[in-house]
Amino acid sequence: MKSLVIVPTYNELANVQALIPQILSLPLDVEVLVVDDNSPDGTGKVVAEMAAKNGRVHILSREAKLGLGSAYVAGFKYALSRPEIEYVFEMDADFSHDPATIPAFLEAIKDYDLVLGSRYLRGVTVVNWPLSRLILSYSANLYTRVVTGLPVHDATGGFKCFRRRALEAIDLDKVGSDGYSFQIEMSFKCWKKGFRIREIPITFVDRRVGTSKMSHRIIWEAVWLVWRLRFQSLFWTQSSGSGR
Repeated sequence: MKSLVIVPTYNELANVQALIPQILSLPLDVEVLVVDDNSPDGTGKVVAEMAAKNGRVHILSREAKLGLGSAYVAGFKYALSRPEIEYVFEMDADFSHDPATIPAFLEAIKDYDLVLGSRYLRGVTVVNWPLSRLILSYSANLYTRVVTGLPVHDATGGFKCFRRRALEAIDLDKVGSDGYSFQIEMSFKCWKKGFRIREIPITFVDRRVGTSKMSHRIIWEAVWLVWRLRFQSLFWTQSSGSGR
């Protein structure tokens, strides 16, 4: 079955030039969609040139920096417009997510609807983060689990694979969060609709080129989102088309 790897970009030229060939070299029926937010470094232009030469590479070019959440939503809608695509990945452009792990996701999702790459499933598998950021991330995930009840160790991670039916069951036009909170919201919605979720361990390596997109706004958005999800869940009715 065909898979699509969605890679949002903003100034990731050096990374995507190496990442895309690595993904396409896997012995899988996989394609890549780059959602570029008008990167000043020319990321979009270079990916468009790659797409012109290789039918497995695609690009959605946006006019401005509109955020991670909306980039993924645009990518999900593209994936759902192509009925042959069954599995849809989220993946960072900066090599913090190892493309060699993609086959493990596809093996795991055979019996599940959403597979999450977890940095905290077997201890802490994060490389090159300062202690302050590691504490922030680990605490954010513990906070999310306690407040929402979402039964996963790493709700804020961005390396994941959705089965098509899970994305089809979510009203993507009502997903308005970004950054950490986007990852939490998508997993929470899948869980509340009864879809089967599995975590697999990954090793997360901090970016080697470029700068982090983390900001205080993203952190505070996640802090408040979990309470909104908690209150919404009190009135949540599971969809009749759930994955269970």
